Amino acid sequence: MNIIISLTVSFLAVFGLVVIAFVGVWGAHLEWLFGVVIPYLAVITFFIGIVYRVVQWAKCPVPFRIPSTCAQQKSLPWIKYGYAEKLDNPVNTFWVVCRMILEVLCFRSLFRNTRLEFGSGQEIKYKSAKWLWLGAIAFHYTFLIVLLRHLRFFTEPMPFFVKIIENVDGFFQMFLPTVYQSGFILGAAVTYLLLRRILDGKMRYISLPADYFPLFMILGLVTTGVLMRYVLKADIVSIKELTLGLVSFKPVVPEGISVIFYIHLFLVSVFFAYFPFSKLTHMAGVFLSPTRNLSNNTRIVRHINPWNNPVKFHTYQAYEDEFREKMKDAGLPVDKE
Repeated sequence: MNIIISLTVSFLAVFGLVVIAFVGVWGAHLEWLFGVVIPYLAVITFFIGIVYRVVQWAKCPVPFRIPSTCAQQKSLPWIKYGYAEKLDNPVNTFWVVCRMILEVLCFRSLFRNTRLEFGSGQEIKYKSAKWLWLGAIAFHYTFLIVLLRHLRFFTEPMPFFVKIIENVDGFFQMFLPTVYQSGFILGAAVTYLLLRRILDGKMRYISLPADYFPLFMILGLVTTGVLMRYVLKADIVSIKELTLGLVSFKPVVPEGISVIFYIHLFLVSVFFAYFPFSKLTHMAGVFLSPTRNLSNNTRIVRHINPWNNPVKFHTYQAYEDEFREKMKDAGLPVDKE
């Protein structure tokens, strides 16, 4: 699909959501719909969708070991099989767990990834993907920090670790209210991932509106969140009253909450509802990926497809007994006369 069309469709979809929330709250005064009904529906859709996707993945049969690897498999004692090989080509569950920890927390395979490019005169060049790794690390960890910081709106009293996160996140304090670095780093990381898809020819060629929409959606979340905190002030007390009512199943919609909050909440709700049906579900899928969560012990254990039908073998001896006379007539050698 043309990049202009993909970008336009994705951007207009997010912009349309903003307009819907603005008109619904500012014009139609549907605060209860956007503050209570839609968030509940979004959370229900999120959990049902995630459970459905995980169950569907878990039902997929994987009879053979198919881990992706770039290291030597354990074999003969005199062939090197060190710690690097154990992580890249694990032979037992312990090393699979170690590999998964590094994959989930450090994106180890992305850190070690290289990409092939053709230079002048069809010269092959291999380039590092460290910038992509750094952008991915910055995006995922700042997103996690922002989510954990938002627990202050849904808990009373606030968990101790949320206060620690806020202190660390806002250590570079120059203004009031405290400037949290995670929000701006998250915005920069999402912008980098978006520009990468736009400026890289190969990425641009394979990208669809479904690839741009989540990035524009997250940019919308970051933008409305930053505006609400630093520019268009919102009534935090009323917002916390609303969020505590949601989690305690005693919903209430206080008066005086600004429109920017409902726009932000509506974008969050749509994001949660969209999450299970998009590529973003790799958050759960990484733990069910047979290329990552299986040990490579095919030289140690014979793996037999459990649902194969029994094979009726026809040995050569039986074949010769059946066609011996015809083989003799054709001049073919036989084992028995």
